[in-house]
Formats: sequence, structure tokens, C-alpha cells
Amino acid sequence: MKKRKAVVDQKACVSCGSCVKVCPKRALSIYKGLYAQVDEERCVGCKKCAKECPASIIEIVALEVPA
Repeated sequence: MKKRKAVVDQKACVSCGSCVKVCPKRALSIYKGLYAQVDEERCVGCKKCAKECPASIIEIVALEVPA
């Protein structure tokens, strides 16, 4: 079984908050005003954050989940 999740390039993130606003699972937050971070437990990999990111620095990756 595969699960997807968002991964943020924290060095390139401008912490605009666009991803936070569109996440239906509230899986993203801005860490200390520096960059977006993903709560892996909440993230379902829906791609909304990646599409909304003006800097295009959010990638959706597949993870292997033990059966």
C-alpha cells in the first residue's frame, strides 16, 4: 500500500501561508515564521498545497506503508 505526503523545500519556502489556507486536513503550518512544515500524520497527499504554492517548492511523494 502506498501513501502520499507533501514535502516542503524549507530552504526555498517564503512562508507566505498559501498552502496552510488550502489544506483540507490542516496538515501544514508555518514554523516560527520561517517555513511551512507538514504534519505527516494529517497529510493525505491531496496536492492542493503543491498547486497553490506560488514558489512551487512543495512536492508530493509516495511512501511505502507497511501492510
